[in-house]
Amino acid sequence: MNKADLYRKLYDLQDLKYRDMQIKIIPTINPESVIGVRTPELKRMAIDILKAGDYKDFLEELPHQYFEENQLQAFIISRIKDLNECMENLETFLPYVDNWATCDQMSPKIFKKHKDVLLTHIKEWIDSEKTYTVRFGVGMLMEHFLDDDFDPVYPELVAKLKSEKYYVNMMIAWYFATALAKQYELVLPYLEDKRLDEWVHNKAIQKSIESYRITDEQKAYLRTLKVRQSKQH
Repeated sequence: MNKADLYRKLYDLQDLKYRDMQIKIIPTINPESVIGVRTPELKRMAIDILKAGDYKDFLEELPHQYFEENQLQAFIISRIKDLNECMENLETFLPYVDNWATCDQMSPKIFKKHKDVLLTHIKEWIDSEKTYTVRFGVGMLMEHFLDDDFDPVYPELVAKLKSEKYYVNMMIAWYFATALAKQYELVLPYLEDKRLDEWVHNKAIQKSIESYRITDEQKAYLRTLKVRQSKQH
């Protein structure tokens, strides 16, 4: 893939208002790296790049210059149909992920067919020192292991995570809020027993109360479980 042609196409799709909005909601990225291309356009480009078959060189050219290139990388990896190729590229890319948007929008479709392999990697990811590798691991556990494949050991893995990183703690809270919606009785003790960091505990309750999947009765009880925080995050 020719970089000059890629950049030309990205700038042709530039939306400056969208760029300004992205810079505000994704504070960890360098504003100068954001062109301002909307997600649907990037997903279409990723499909075209995959169909053309010349994506491998692009995936190896790390680190990228632009945020949009990271987004393209995430969307391409998400559509690779061979498990080994997908996982190899994902493992290579994860250390370069530097924002919640790229992290959260990367979700390989092939994982649905290989939950056992995915789980092995999740356990490695959440043990990483990299913020977005941990966040990605918790996100995959939330996406793939809260329904039919749920096991009570999984929230235990997440509850054991202790971090000072905002974007890790936000994902932990999101995980437990989603887990409450899907496995209420089994997950509730984590809040009743105050197993989580105070900030994460309260944020999980806040997200649960905002959820339409939690009943009014459950929300009322969850409100009683809020704790007074002794420290700031």
